[in-house]
Amino acid sequence: MSSGEDAGIDFATLRGRDYPSIRQFTVFLENRVGQLLEVVRRFEGSNVRIVALTISDSTECAVVRFLLSDPEQGREVLERAGLAIVESDLIGVELPDSPQPLLQVCTALLQAEVNITQVYPLLARPHGRPAVALMVDSIEMAIDTLASKGFAALNEDDLKHVE
Repeated sequence: MSSGEDAGIDFATLRGRDYPSIRQFTVFLENRVGQLLEVVRRFEGSNVRIVALTISDSTECAVVRFLLSDPEQGREVLERAGLAIVESDLIGVELPDSPQPLLQVCTALLQAEVNITQVYPLLARPHGRPAVALMVDSIEMAIDTLASKGFAALNEDDLKHVE
């Protein structure tokens, strides 16, 4: 799915923003065996799929970041589990079919002086192409820059229809 005017979607009405983004849920867990499994099992029986995941751990706790196929339902699942969650906006970018696609993304964002603070791959391929999720210091600038270089941004609707 394309973004912006071409897609006929007014992103200003979605969560009060005028750009396509995807929500990341950050969950803080005690760093002990089985904690991740307990969270992942919460989505069993729902229509919510985990489409990206990253974990950072320390001695005391683990920080687990999820991108979900249905963020609204996913938030409900996490809240019903009694988990402390933080929501953040990220951008999703399809990678071009080239030898060094991530190099192209990073170069474009560097030229625009956009800082990348997190990056991880999507487990699913929304349009059959590899994609990454990026947390950047300026989502609007990143989306505009990448679009001007021919990159396709992903939004939450793209994640709902992955197999």
